[in-house]
Formats: sequence, C-alpha cells, structure tokens
Amino acid sequence: MKKFVRKFMSFSIKSLILMVICIAALALYLSLQSLPVSKVEQTYQMLDLNGEVIDSGTNGQSRQSIPLKEISPYLVHATLSIEDQRFYQHIGLDFKSIARAAVVNLEHMSKVQGAGTITQQLARNLYLSHERTWTRKVKEMMYAVQLEFKYSKEEILEKYLNQIYYGHSTYGIEAASELFFGKHAKDLTLAESALLAGVPKGPRYYSPYYDETKALERQKIVLSSMVDNGYITQNEADKAAAEMLHFMPLEARKPSVGAYFRDYVRIQAIEKLQMTEDEFDQSGVRIYTTLDLKAQRTAEEVVSRTMGSANELQTALIAIDPRNGYIKAMVGGKDYKTNQFNRAVSGMRQPGSAFKPIVYLTALENGATPLTKIKSEPTVFSYDEGRQIYMPSNFNDKYENEFIDMRTAIAKSDNIYAVQTLMDTGADKVIETAKKVGIVSPIKPLPSLALGTFPVSPIELASAYSTIAGQGLHTEPTAIIRIENSAGEVLYQAKPNVEQTLSPAAAYVLTDLMESVFEEGGTGARVSATIKRPIAGKSGTTDSDSWMVGFTPELAVAVWIGYDKGRMINTAESHLAAPIFAEFIEGALASVPPKPFIPPVGVVTVKVDPVSGKLANEDCQTNSRLETFITGSEPTAYCTDRGNTTTDPTKNKDNSWWNKLKRWWTE
Repeated sequence: MKKFVRKFMSFSIKSLILMVICIAALALYLSLQSLPVSKVEQTYQMLDLNGEVIDSGTNGQSRQSIPLKEISPYLVHATLSIEDQRFYQHIGLDFKSIARAAVVNLEHMSKVQGAGTITQQLARNLYLSHERTWTRKVKEMMYAVQLEFKYSKEEILEKYLNQIYYGHSTYGIEAASELFFGKHAKDLTLAESALLAGVPKGPRYYSPYYDETKALERQKIVLSSMVDNGYITQNEADKAAAEMLHFMPLEARKPSVGAYFRDYVRIQAIEKLQMTEDEFDQSGVRIYTTLDLKAQRTAEEVVSRTMGSANELQTALIAIDPRNGYIKAMVGGKDYKTNQFNRAVSGMRQPGSAFKPIVYLTALENGATPLTKIKSEPTVFSYDEGRQIYMPSNFNDKYENEFIDMRTAIAKSDNIYAVQTLMDTGADKVIETAKKVGIVSPIKPLPSLALGTFPVSPIELASAYSTIAGQGLHTEPTAIIRIENSAGEVLYQAKPNVEQTLSPAAAYVLTDLMESVFEEGGTGARVSATIKRPIAGKSGTTDSDSWMVGFTPELAVAVWIGYDKGRMINTAESHLAAPIFAEFIEGALASVPPKPFIPPVGVVTVKVDPVSGKLANEDCQTNSRLETFITGSEPTAYCTDRGNTTTDPTKNKDNSWWNKLKRWWTE
C-alpha cells in the first residue's frame, strides 16, 4: 500500500511539474507573439422592399475615448462588481469562474452561466468576429492572455470602458454618460454609475429609454454586488437605490423615416442571428425588409399633419399586404424623438367594435347569412347558466327598435346585434376564429367579447383584417425577407407560416358587407369622399380608444388613436382615426389603379327584398338590393307585395286587369 502511495505521489508531482512547464512554455510563447490588427468595423445595412437603404450602423454612432482617471470610481467599481469581480486576480482567464460556471451549466444541462472576463470581452471586440465556434473561443482566450502580458490592468480596463456598447448607437462610458445624464463620466454619482454598469448586459432590455422598470431592477443588482465586494456599504446602496434619476431626452440619431420599423426589425434580426446588439452593429450584415419607403413616408406625413404635437394624444398605424403578409408601413407613435415605445406592435388596447367582423365571420361560417334578422332594442343577456347578466347599449342609446340584418348591423355598428350573434354562434367558436386570423392575445368567452373588451395590438388587428382581405388565407406578418453577411451568403431566409384558415366564401361575403361601412349611413361615411377605390373596414370606439381598420385587395391597415395611460378621449379626438386611415390608403396606393374584390368559387349574388328577406321580384323592388351569399345559403323563395312567397315568380301574382296593365307598361 505504501509503495502504491509513493508511486502515486511521484506521478502526481511529475505531472504537476510537467503541467507547470507546459503552462510556462505557453505563456512564454504567447508573450512573444504579436496581437493581431484590430478588426475593421463592418456596419450593418437595412434596405426597404425596393433596395433603398433605410438604416445603417454608421448613422449617428457616438464614440469618445477618455483616460481611466476621468471616469468616476463609482462606475469603475460598479463595472468590476457586475462584470468581473476577480479582474485584478486573474491573468485574462478566470479559472475559478470557469470551474464554477461549468458546474452550474452541467447541473442545468444548458449554458446558464458564463465565465468571460473583461479581458476576454475586450479581445473579442478588438480582434474577433462574433461567430459562435470553439475555434473563436480558443482564440479569444489566447488573445486575452496576450493582452494581459502587453497591457497593465488599468490600461485594459480603460480600453474596455471606452469601447463597450451601451445601446442607442453609443460606445464607451463618456458618450453613454452624456447620452443618459448629460454629464461627463467623471461626474457620475453612485446611483447613475450602478444604472449604467447594468446596461451593457442587454441594452435592449436594461436601457431606461426602453424599460425604466427593468433598468432600475438591474441597478439594484449592481448595487448589491458592490456591497458584496466591499466597494460600498449597504446604507450607501439603499440611498442610491432610492435616488430619483433624471434622464436626458433621447434624441433620434437615426434618419427621419421608419424609426419604429427599424427598431422592430433590429430586435428581430438580433434574435434570429443570436447576436448581442454590439455584435449586430459590427456584423456587416445586410437586412432586406418589407418596408415600402413611399408608403412609410405617406404614413408619417399624414400622422404628423393630423395629430400635431400639442398634447399627449398618441397614435399607431400599421399596413400589411394581404397577398404575402409584408409589413409595408409602421408608425408606433406620433414622435419617435420624444417616445420610442412602439404602439403598433406592443400597444395593447381594447378594439371595441373593430372586433365585430371576427364575430360575424364566425357566424357566417356557422349558418348565418347577411339577411339574418335580430331586433335592435335594449336587451338583457344572461350567461353562465343564468347566473350572470350583461346589458350592453348602443352608442348614444340609439336603437332601430325593429329587426335589422347583418349589413345594417355592420354599417351602423349595432351592439345588440353583435352580442346576440355571439351568443347564438358561441363565444368559444369566435375565440377559435380569432386565433385563426392572427389574434394571439388572451381573450375570454364572455358576451362582452363581441364588443371588443379584450385588448389586442394594432399588428394583431391588421393581421386579422389581412386574413379577411386574403379570403381566409392567413399569412404571418413579415418584416424581414432575408439577411445576408458581407460576403452575400444568406444567414436567414423568411419562411412565414401560410395557412388557409377560413372559408374563402365566408371571408368574401363579410368583405362585401364591410364595404357598407363607407357608404351613406355607415360609421366610415364621413371619409368616403377621400377614398377613390373599393374598400372594406370597420370602426371601433371605446371610452379610451378610437380605431379604423380596413383593407383594399392590396393593403390592410389598422389605425389607433388614444392616450398611453388610458385617459378618456373626447368626440373630436375619436374622429381622427378615420381621416388618417383614408388619407394613408389613398396616398400609399396613389399609383395603383382601383381594383374590385374578386369573388371566389362558392358565392352567389342575388337581388333580395331586405324587408321580407326573400328574393325580390317585380312586386317588391322598391328597397331591393343585390346581396352576396355563401352558395346554398341564399333565399330561394320570392316575395310579393302581399307577403306571399313561392319558388315560382309566375305564381301568386295578382292577375287583376289593373296589375296586368302595370306589368305590361313596365315591361
């Protein structure tokens, strides 16, 4: 046994000596090698549908280098605490952190914790691409050790703090300090330093300009880390966390067109390429987008002219091509410079009556027709097996007080008709249809669903109407067509989900009904003179929101008006959505000849008498109209002026000599 122990100890000592020699040899080798030339920055490009550049990483980048002594000690300590606590103890590689991260990652069977040091981050940013390979990782570790041989810790820290990315096209702590707080980096307070130190981890998530709540939560984590590392006391941390921070207004350094769309594409591209924001900015990729610059400029011009800037009233507009799901224009608010929140994709608001077409689409697919009659009068609806009641009312308590059909209900936005239709069809079926057309927000099977009481985003509503315009073909909204690297190799190719989710016939019948909204007596009639082409749509109004959503064969558009904090809108404000919608449609499609909606197979158009709900003939033509039905659901009986019906119009006629003379004269 003793002999075995002696052999083992001897082997261990020899192995250790050999390892030390190898490490020393490697260290000597690395110390004698020259570091590579710092990589030339390649900035990304974003192009519109026609190949025009709409954004570039070079636009408005802010970079300022300053000595370490001109950076607040608070910021230095905060950065060391959150990024690399053992910075002064390691040689570029922190083996203790590597071992700890390996254990944690093995426990979770995934990469939960990283172990990259500040020196490794600097090496990666200075000399390497952002490909995620073992080769790159090994080079990163080698260059980190070389940096430690060539530069002092203070020099490495200075270089790092002068090139790290803080979001908003801003690199280095001096530029970041000026951007966020309007002061030099040397003047940053503890609270300001802790907040800034937390941003580089994920500028899209921890920038206060995007999400102040997350930024402050991250600040508290940084402060706690500083306490743990002995840089500050708990009392100092508590005071800093309670300090009210005042951020400078974010100036838009980007070109004036499509700022909200560019942010939206940027987020998607970073996610699809699995890059950090800093990596993306220097990636050299070319992003081919679906934006139509002409349509975008029209949208922004109409919004600016209609909305003004005098109050806090906000808006959102999004336009989708129903033929392919391409997002052609996007306005997330009336002024990107003052507020970067994108209401077109992230704003969740009640759609009001703009949700009703989904109810009627469900009803049409389940046996209802344009002539289905429901009485418009004050009504109490019971649900939940009679345990609860719902009492909706029409706008201004105005009722027809008679039976009306679906066309009248859509044109005049009758609430009683909508709720009764939902109750007759089934709320669960309506929810199923909503999912099929692109509504992903949670909604519940309550009677109020018919009146749009569950919040959705403008992009969801535009996608839903795009599905109706596409005759039931749902195409996932698309902003990026493809992404190429600097060598022209395709890194990402869009493959949006395309599915025929609805009956083309039902979608077309609903489209025909929704055209009445812009006719005399309809809720969109006041802008009918502006629109010079076939169009279908629906308005929607709640106490806090105003919508106009509609489509032509080429474009589905959703426009929202309201206040961010849900403040009530007045009558004048509620009337702004429709003119923005109408002027945008005409401006965006100015060079496109008007086109009708083409009926699919499975529909039939007949002349009907809306009073009797039967086919019109010569005895009841006064109020007759053409109506479109799903084939097989159209009426087959004829009306007469006496109310008699038959499938043969030659029968049941009044054959008195006077009526014979009238028929002869008219014929």
